[in-house]
Order: sequence, then C-alpha cells, then structure tokens
Amino acid sequence: MAVNYEKEGRVAIFTINRPQAMNAMNMEAVQELHEAMADFRDDPELWVGIVTGAGERAFCGGADIKDTLPFMKEHRSDPWSFPPLPMRGLELWKPLIAAINGMALGGGLEIALACDIRIASENARLGTPEVNLGLMPGWGGTQRLPRLIPLCKAAEILLMGKPVDAQEAYRIGLVNKVVPQEELMPTAKEWAEVICQAGPLAVRAAKEAMIRGCSMTLEDGLRLENSLIAYLMGTEDFAEGTTAFVEKRKPVYKAK
Repeated sequence: MAVNYEKEGRVAIFTINRPQAMNAMNMEAVQELHEAMADFRDDPELWVGIVTGAGERAFCGGADIKDTLPFMKEHRSDPWSFPPLPMRGLELWKPLIAAINGMALGGGLEIALACDIRIASENARLGTPEVNLGLMPGWGGTQRLPRLIPLCKAAEILLMGKPVDAQEAYRIGLVNKVVPQEELMPTAKEWAEVICQAGPLAVRAAKEAMIRGCSMTLEDGLRLENSLIAYLMGTEDFAEGTTAFVEKRKPVYKAK
C-alpha cells in the first residue's frame, strides 16, 4: 500500500508509505489517498484526521517526477481528471492535522497546507521547488500559502524555490508547533483528542465558516456564520452540550 489508512477510535491516520522515494506521491498513492479521504469523510465514527509520512526523513517529497508529473502533463487540458483530494476537489469539513516528519516539498507542502493544523518535527523543511523544474505549484500552493502567511514570505518561498526550516516555518506562522521527532505523532494525537472532546458538528461548522468565509466579504461571512449557528442550535449535540454544562458533567456527543 502506498498509503496506510488506520482508524484509532475517532481519529483517522493517513500515512504516505513510500519512504524509499521520500514519500513522493505517485498515481497509486494519489488514488489511495483519495479513497481513504473519501472514507474518512463518510464514516460517522471518525471525527479528526492526521496526515503524516512513513519514516523520519520525509512527510512527502511532492509529486513523483517519473509517474505523477507525466500523468499531469498528459491530462493538462483536463485538470479534473485527477482524483479529488483535500488540495482540490474533495470538500472536507472534518478537521485535518498534518504531522510533518521531515521534508514537505512541492505537493507535500500543498498536502500540509490543505490541513487545518500543522505540527512539524525539528528536522522538517518546507518549500515549493517547482519553479526550479520550470513548473509552479499545482495543488493549491499559490493560493493557500499567501492566505496563511505574509505575502512577501509566500513570494520568497514560491518564487525562489528555497525551503524554510521548521523554526522559520513556525516564526512566519506556517506551522503551529515544532517538536522533537519522537514527540511528533504523540503531539498530533493529543491535539486530535482535544478536538474530539468538542462537539463534532460544531467543529465542522466552525471549519466551514472559517474556510468559506475567507473568500467572502465580511457581510456574507457573517450571514454564513449565522446560518450555521441556526443549524447547530437544532442539533442533538447542542442540546447535550448545554445540558451537560448545566449538570456539570462531560457531554456525550453523537454527531447528530
């Protein structure tokens, strides 16, 4: 398997499993990640996802230059021939955490950018070297990076093709936290469990409002927020959350 897909309680773990190729995404990995992400989206028992790479050297080295790039070139006039993924085409409101264990370059960084939270190991390096191949990022990097960090820093990464180390990524707000390699997955799982304690429908609505609202005017974003609040107030989870608060007990959410 090019992508290992595991379920631990409410948490799904996606591990890109091509360490011999720096976990580069060939078409097999792309298809398997699509299938796993679609299952995660549709499984009511899963509430949070963690994406990582096998080994300690690389989260993901990007698109496989011998396999995926030729496919993309052959289908360049039909970009939607690519299996839908969170980077483009797969709408996913369940939260994703990227556990970046080493290099996250090109498409690897773009996978991490499509996640909501990014935790990096101390040896992580993040960048978009595509311009050095006469190409540019094609999984959303040119759109998400300038929305996440200052435009001048996004330009430095995108136009110069030079990666930044984990501490610089943290300084500019590209990652949430930097930890030693051995603490990476425990930290990602700890954060995932914290999210799992919250109302799952509320978490998904908050993510949807945040992501969709970024491309709206403030007025339209406030309307979206209001509509999602109205929806949440009609859910069983809202009734359970407020009742549990009054009764001073831990809520038991059902994503209903």
